[in-house]
Amino acid sequence: MIDPYEILGVAREADGAAIKTAYRKRAKSAHPDTGGDVELFSRLTTSYELLNDPLRRKVYDDTGYDAELADSKDLHGLVILETLVNEMILDERDPGSFDPVAAMRRKLTDKVVNARFHILEMERHRARIRNHLDRMGRKPGNDVLGRMLRARCGTISDAITKAETEIANIEQAYGMLDGYTYEIEAVAEIKDAAE
Repeated sequence: MIDPYEILGVAREADGAAIKTAYRKRAKSAHPDTGGDVELFSRLTTSYELLNDPLRRKVYDDTGYDAELADSKDLHGLVILETLVNEMILDERDPGSFDPVAAMRRKLTDKVVNARFHILEMERHRARIRNHLDRMGRKPGNDVLGRMLRARCGTISDAITKAETEIANIEQAYGMLDGYTYEIEAVAEIKDAAE
């Protein structure tokens, strides 16, 4: 994730005038027409647009993310975490009586395990179809069955690729939880142990 404040060289409390001044100063040297770096100029412009838009700036300040500045992997991870955060908010248990971060990690781990199992099942089905294809004599001319079976193999391969992408997104979300801890109240620990 690119930090727009760092890119523009302004403090988080900077007002619109300070942001505009910083952008103009840095954009002069980075502009491609004056021999500057195209990538840097693009990041400067995107950072300026983000900080100049009060709503986008608030979202960035609150979450640390902006769709235009974030790596697409981070965005997919955020979507997954958003669901888990909603579940945490809706959980009726008292804060401190359970560890929501550990619960999120468990749910993400379960999702990965389920997705991997699903991939194994799909690979088994695809292998069975290929085995049928290898054993089936081809009808001269219009090989309807062969085309249908090959199409099914293709569909299964696409589903496997989609599941592998989902695993990567879940792992990205899991990595975004690194470094978080949660303090459980001692009374809750004793109560949980007694139950």
